[in-house]
Amino acid sequence: MGWLEAIVLGIVQGLTEFLPISSSAHQSIVGQLFFGGHDPGAAFTAVSQLGTETAVIVYFAKDIGRIIARWSGSLVGRVPREDPDARIGWLVIIGSIPIGILGLLFEDAIGTSLRNLWITVAMLAGVGIVLWIADRVARNRYELTQLTWLDGIALGFAQALALIPGVSRSGATIAGGLFLGYKREAATRYAFLLAVPAVFISGLFKLKDIPDDPNLSWGPTIVATVIAFGIGLAVIHWLLKYVSKHSFSIFVWYRLGLAALVAGLLLGGVLQP
Repeated sequence: MGWLEAIVLGIVQGLTEFLPISSSAHQSIVGQLFFGGHDPGAAFTAVSQLGTETAVIVYFAKDIGRIIARWSGSLVGRVPREDPDARIGWLVIIGSIPIGILGLLFEDAIGTSLRNLWITVAMLAGVGIVLWIADRVARNRYELTQLTWLDGIALGFAQALALIPGVSRSGATIAGGLFLGYKREAATRYAFLLAVPAVFISGLFKLKDIPDDPNLSWGPTIVATVIAFGIGLAVIHWLLKYVSKHSFSIFVWYRLGLAALVAGLLLGGVLQP
């Protein structure tokens, strides 16, 4: 991977990680279209996500600090376990278990067969339709402080679907939150918080694969990760403001349009599955 490729893919990662449009799908598509037909691979995607998740920690530093403090207090009985912040702390931990277990069980498939672009096309379109339905039936009733144990665990399983490129970690979790009656901003915030443990564990785990990948090197990978952090921070700020006043329709139409475009490029031989 060259420096230009790393810069472009870092920008793509920062722009797409938090929007419900699938960053892994964009990494794969952009890599093939502009850089000699090379998919950057699961290792690069996982490591570059460390940058965007660091942006989550910076943006939500006060919230995360409060949640950790209240969760720690619940361990020793100083804070009730039903305290909203303590409960979110527990649910982020418990909700990260499904994606962790499934990620280990299907590690080989995630890095190979599931990165087939026809699967990506199907997921872009299918999850786009699911997000559209969720947005239409959403009651927009509950705040994040009202998150229940059952709902938090259910959203953990929704996040696990993002192991398939094209699904979108935020898209699956947000759609789940909308179906369960949470407000758009609440569902989006929880999607960001829930992703932190899974992405950091996955990214740190994949660091060992960088030296063994002939297409990757440390310098460009680090540059892409830093760029993803800066752009991701700006996208978080924009998205939370946007969803407080608008529906997710723009992302639904984008997903459907991208799915149609990629399908056409695959049929025309421009892209390889």
